[in-house]
Amino acid sequence: MIEEPPLLTIAREAERPDWELVQRFRGVPTSFICDAMGGGGALDWRIKPIAMTSVLGVALTCHCGPANVLPLQAAVARSRPGDVLVAATGGFTGTAVVGDLLLGIAKNRGVVGFVTDGLIRDRVEVEALGLPVYGAGVCPNSPHSRGPGTVGLPVVCGGRTVSSGDVVIGDGDGVVAVPRSRIAEVLENLEKVKVAEAKMLERVRGGLKEVEAVAALMASDRVRRRD
Repeated sequence: MIEEPPLLTIAREAERPDWELVQRFRGVPTSFICDAMGGGGALDWRIKPIAMTSVLGVALTCHCGPANVLPLQAAVARSRPGDVLVAATGGFTGTAVVGDLLLGIAKNRGVVGFVTDGLIRDRVEVEALGLPVYGAGVCPNSPHSRGPGTVGLPVVCGGRTVSSGDVVIGDGDGVVAVPRSRIAEVLENLEKVKVAEAKMLERVRGGLKEVEAVAALMASDRVRRRD
């Protein structure tokens, strides 16, 4: 006989990054962070702000699967101040994965944001919470709470693997997850990106009219011209 699977699989507490390091990402555009990660790092473009347009915190992951809120309920119960709940649903769009009441409890516990590749509901009430919420959309259908699912283990959300302890940054462009193991590297690269962007912005505002790399290419013998 096949043994019944557990309703929940919960990982031990993940190591969290130093909060001072996390704060160094505050106010930095997600595009800069992606550049500092080699051009990637963003979750699927469909994951956009539903309530508020800025989030920064440390990921606490859960895998809910389709129409299942139980893992998210367990994640809320384990949450700590500064956490961003990241709920993976496999992109399920038949029901919402959460509404205003559970998100309200999460906020009361010090959670600073919520990210899902699925849907939420109670949009007006969620907006009134003042909690940054990112998702693929809104649907009034309700989920069940029967499991199975995971809490604290790595998940794939929006096409990217997110682990508890990663840094999560969101703005109007979308959401980026910086792996905990790469925080120091990304912060170092980010300083270079900021300098380069500032220099180019100054030149653009000063009237720059040429994309220099393209201008050099157009003047070279690597471009073939035809009538």
